[in-house]
Amino acid sequence: MSLNTRLLFALLGLPLLVYAIMAVLLVVQNGAQTHTMKKERLENAVELITPSLSEAVADADVEQLENVARQLLSLNGLRTVAVFNEQGSRLLLLGKSALASLSPPADQQLIMEDDRWRLRIPLTTVNADDLNILGWLDVEMDIRALTLERYKLIASLSLGGMLLGLLLFLIAFAISRYVTRPIEEASHALYRLSRGDYQLRLASSGAAELNHLYNHVNTLAEHFQQSQRDMQTQIEQATSELQASMKTIEEQNIKLDLAHRSALRANAVKSEFLANMSHEIRTPLNGIIGFCRLLGRSSLDTRQQEWLQHVHRACDNLLMLVNDVLDFSKLEANRLTLEEADIDIVTLVDEVMGLHAPEAQRKQLHLVAMVYDDVPTPLCGDPLRIHQVLNNLISNALKFTHQGEVIVRVMLDNHEGQHVVLSISVSDTGIGLSDTHQQALFNAFTQAEPSHSRQFGGTGLGLTICRQLIERMGGEISVESELGTGTTFSFTLPMLAHKAIERPPEISLDNPHIRLYEEHLPTRHMLEHLLQRWQAIPMPVDALEQEQLLILGLEHNDFSPERQTHWQNVINQTPCPVLILANSNSFDLPPLRLTYGGETLYKPFSRDQLATSLDQLLLPALVPSKPADHPNLPPTESSVLKLLIVDDNAPNRELLKSMLESPTIHITAVESGHHALEFARNHNVDMVLMDIRMPGLDGVQTTHALRRLSSTWARCPIVAVTAHVLSSEREKWLAEGLDDVLIKPIDETQLHQLLSRFLSHTHRLADFRTPPSSPMGAKMAIKPRYANTKPATLPVVDLELGAHLAGGKDYLAREQLKRLIDGLDESEKQMRSAYSQQNLATLLDWVHGLNGASRYCGAPELALLVETLETRLRTSGLDHVHGLLEDLYRAMAKLRTYRPLLLRH
Repeated sequence: MSLNTRLLFALLGLPLLVYAIMAVLLVVQNGAQTHTMKKERLENAVELITPSLSEAVADADVEQLENVARQLLSLNGLRTVAVFNEQGSRLLLLGKSALASLSPPADQQLIMEDDRWRLRIPLTTVNADDLNILGWLDVEMDIRALTLERYKLIASLSLGGMLLGLLLFLIAFAISRYVTRPIEEASHALYRLSRGDYQLRLASSGAAELNHLYNHVNTLAEHFQQSQRDMQTQIEQATSELQASMKTIEEQNIKLDLAHRSALRANAVKSEFLANMSHEIRTPLNGIIGFCRLLGRSSLDTRQQEWLQHVHRACDNLLMLVNDVLDFSKLEANRLTLEEADIDIVTLVDEVMGLHAPEAQRKQLHLVAMVYDDVPTPLCGDPLRIHQVLNNLISNALKFTHQGEVIVRVMLDNHEGQHVVLSISVSDTGIGLSDTHQQALFNAFTQAEPSHSRQFGGTGLGLTICRQLIERMGGEISVESELGTGTTFSFTLPMLAHKAIERPPEISLDNPHIRLYEEHLPTRHMLEHLLQRWQAIPMPVDALEQEQLLILGLEHNDFSPERQTHWQNVINQTPCPVLILANSNSFDLPPLRLTYGGETLYKPFSRDQLATSLDQLLLPALVPSKPADHPNLPPTESSVLKLLIVDDNAPNRELLKSMLESPTIHITAVESGHHALEFARNHNVDMVLMDIRMPGLDGVQTTHALRRLSSTWARCPIVAVTAHVLSSEREKWLAEGLDDVLIKPIDETQLHQLLSRFLSHTHRLADFRTPPSSPMGAKMAIKPRYANTKPATLPVVDLELGAHLAGGKDYLAREQLKRLIDGLDESEKQMRSAYSQQNLATLLDWVHGLNGASRYCGAPELALLVETLETRLRTSGLDHVHGLLEDLYRAMAKLRTYRPLLLRH
């Protein structure tokens, strides 16, 4: 609002407001006063003639009554006068209108309406004893004249207000112009100063205040003019100095460029040095971690076990830090190269999920992978780096999630020509992240909370490495999270699709009805989708149709005694195979007896595992039975798999052969590497199970010789079977031509996976199953059953354990134990001789042989001692093994005392 407007409001509005308030007060006061005076005049006039009217009514003198009443009509505004007797009959009516008769008033009564007043007064006579009512007087007065007088007053006051407002406006306008015109001149002068016109000067004015303002404006103009002259001088001087220093600046730029190049070289050298040092540190650190694991198997008390766990945890954290620093340094040094290989996304995701299965099972979390059907296969990219990113994201999700689920989703974001963009997300229901933590999450060495590195471990480099790897592969990563509700990491992954086609179904079923029970909603949706994709008909658990398979998704609490009894009854009442999907591992769960056959898968399971299980449980029942006149024919020679077992220990050969015996598998067992070469010169096999430590030719040397025989043997899978292996030895054996390494004792799952992976053989090893009557089930392994137990407190003989290791065959377990005891004397003799001669190689051979033999026997104390001794010999040589040898000899002596008991059975 301008100053001129404010002056007008101040000089015009305030007086008019006061005038309006006074006029309203005057109108209100005048109206009230006029009404009061009119009322008093009417009441006084009526009271004066009331006695005369009473006498005239009492005397019934109509003439006198009319004369007295006419005196009232002379009153200004009075329209009607009426007199009524005590019965309500009208005696007299004078005026312009007729008054309706009302009930007689008890006292004086004034009725005030909008435009008239009606006054009613009783007419009485006073006797000696009482008051007699003769009738009443009723008069009506017109008050419109009062309203008209009020309107005239309002009109007069309004006209006066208008005249006053016009006068005040003229006065205010003159004053505002007088005040604002000098201000406008000063404002115009300042505007010209802002435009660079410093020549303007303002003349003096009559008012002292305005003179001060004009003087300050003139002073400001002079100051600007002087500043302009000074600035021009400085510009000229600075220009000359700048021209003089141009050569110096050019020289400094050249030096700066050289320094920048030197800094880049130094940074590259630093990153390369860091990468080399990280690699060099990681090598001995792996050895330390391996030795800690081996030490954990030895005889330690509870306090020592706790110390060892702290050392192991610190080593794991240090190894994680070194690995992250190694990858980070490679990225910083730009030494990281990306591969291009064909990738099956489903297989890759299932591999990563399998790595994290133990942690998810330990925390009882639902770990689910969903690869959408529109994702083609194969795609071209770097499987190692994609594996690394997924591994880091899933590891973080499991680390910071204590209950709920972790879900991996792989979706097709875009497909144009031979280019595919995948959208991959990892969602969890963990602790979540605040907005502040999300902004700094991808910075190096940064975690959400400072305490997370101590509570959860980690270096703060994982997400930084993931971001750089994804950006190098052409994608972007983002995070969505809310504190306390979970986190979702999403990233895009551009890939090539030169050979990509639509993913075919893993199996094709014949529309079997499958009853499905799964409480976890995402897992149930995933299972329903896969079953429909594989041409099965999923049904809810309460459906009425007859099913060919029952799938039960059970949680850890479903295996409590009460719930286990319930589910066992459900299985017994279901006349079809049952597939159990357990959200735990095999060592934590008691067995359920599958009355009509079935299988147990442990979450998270791969898509291939589920397809294979359905194939085994459903397809045989769906194939039409053979006619009665066609007896079952033995398998043809081309359909029989040929396996070669090479082991110098006869019980081991016999046990492996017993475990693998099947109509579709032909097994040949030899006792040495030389015999294996003689057999291989004339025969071919599909796979070899090779013992490593054998007299003469060891397993590695035999493998080299077999590979050189022919191209067929060069491609034949050869798997090392040994009772003890260090991580460095495993890598060495794989590099020298072996395809895999199996650790004794071998169970059914290991053999089944081995045959499936190398030979695509889906035959189930039916003979190697835990008998249903066994109460221990899969918990019979030495490690889970006797974890953290001192050797001295272990039982000398455990026949239940031996039966489990022998595939549920009691007679074979006893025979293995007898053979072990029979060979103890010779083993002890050779070991004492080798130790007295300080012959490490010979001693290690006999210890390794005893270790391999004890792996398949129910002798827990001997098995743990001989394994600890072999570890000590491999890591420390002959130092500090005397005590272990004496403990081993005592355990062997204890075991010999059980031979008579075994012979009686």
